[in-house]
Amino acid sequence: MEADLTTLPWERAYSLLTGCVVPRPIAWVSTMSADGIANIAPFSFFNAFGANPVILGFSPMSTDQQPVKDTLANVRALGQFVINIANEATLVPMDTTGRTYPADVDEFVVANLTPVPSVVVKPPRIAESPINFECELFKLVPLGEGAGSATLVLGRAVHLHVADEIVRDGRIDADLLRPVARMGGPFYARPDTLAFRRSDR
Repeated sequence: MEADLTTLPWERAYSLLTGCVVPRPIAWVSTMSADGIANIAPFSFFNAFGANPVILGFSPMSTDQQPVKDTLANVRALGQFVINIANEATLVPMDTTGRTYPADVDEFVVANLTPVPSVVVKPPRIAESPINFECELFKLVPLGEGAGSATLVLGRAVHLHVADEIVRDGRIDADLLRPVARMGGPFYARPDTLAFRRSDR
């Protein structure tokens, strides 16, 4: 199969992209509107980009139905957010928060999740998530225009919460964390086993 990505409709390009780049980690982002309404949404265009300072980034996309996601609007308004990490135990509520709701709907209520006050930022973190990064906005990077475009949200992580039960010998244990990742289409993946351990360098 060959595809000219410069002329392909963005929906088809998106389908191919999300089928090729797998598995993708998930940023389960909690934000707050200027009116104090909490919001949660998952984003699989997500990764870490630096350690000094600690920079995490995720990328909300625009659609014809929703040119600006609530998450992006809230980040612009407050300049703060929390990246929560979803795992196998939180897969169903995480998926529930991925649906489109009106801006005045609190996804903590919809998904029966527990908001916990953050230490530094205003948006609450998700109690059921084993890892929470409190972030302050570092930079917004527009990526294109119109439907199918995105905005890269780069945040400086200023505080980290890690559940004690997933820590072993001072490190986060993937077998205890049991994270989930996004595949193509409607599918998620979980790392049942660690396939390879690199040699020490």
